[in-house]
Amino acid sequence: MNAATDFLPASGLLAQLDLLRIEHAAAVTHLCLNRPAKRNAINEELMRQLHTALLNLPASTKALVISGEGSHFCAGLDLSDLSERSVAEGVLHSRGWHVVMDAIQFCRAPVVAAVHGAVVGGGLELAAAAHIRVADETAYFGLPEGQRGIFVGGGGSARIPRLAGVACMTDMMLTGRVLDANEGERRGLVQYVVPAGQAVAKAIELAGRIAQNAPLSNFAVTQALPRIADLSQADGLFMESLMAAIAQGDDVAKQRLQDFLQKRTPKVVKS
Repeated sequence: MNAATDFLPASGLLAQLDLLRIEHAAAVTHLCLNRPAKRNAINEELMRQLHTALLNLPASTKALVISGEGSHFCAGLDLSDLSERSVAEGVLHSRGWHVVMDAIQFCRAPVVAAVHGAVVGGGLELAAAAHIRVADETAYFGLPEGQRGIFVGGGGSARIPRLAGVACMTDMMLTGRVLDANEGERRGLVQYVVPAGQAVAKAIELAGRIAQNAPLSNFAVTQALPRIADLSQADGLFMESLMAAIAQGDDVAKQRLQDFLQKRTPKVVKS
């Protein structure tokens, strides 16, 4: 799949979301944050549009790529949009972010994040909600909340430690430490590092490959696997058995298995 030529602009409701650029090709949808002048910082309207887009993906979407327009993926919360809130209002604001990040993590299609430049604060929280992360060499990761007198509120405390560990996140938040792309890969924040400008192309390549998988297998990996990791071993193994039986009982999975076996079954030469 060619990132430059195969995608067509979304139509209908998705075309009306002016803070996003949404394109679709075959079974892959590409959703691009479109506030480059603000380094794609997330304000309330962008958050609403993200949620709308995730709930209204084309029916043919089997994999989703999320990227950022301009020089940066996402610089996090738009602080100019931050107003003084009561404690109750602050809780509700954070819970609103949780709804959107959950919509990414539990999207009906696997999500690949293509990141570059700033992947900071809420931008890192957004990337952490994806299932696979591709960074180009310009990407850098930061959690400056400690220096700004705030705390992560978009699900980062639940997701980022599962990727990089509590100690790494603590260091980043307390000291303002910034990780480059290669250290982000070593720490588990991303799975792939590519040359500058190639993150989207790599993410689309991966999404195209993912879209060819049996749908129930993709569902089991993205929906059941993280839940199994949170269970006791005994409960996790029981859920694994259920998902294994469900996945292999799917008609698409049966056909894929037959195709695999037939291509590799040695031919018997009759005498």
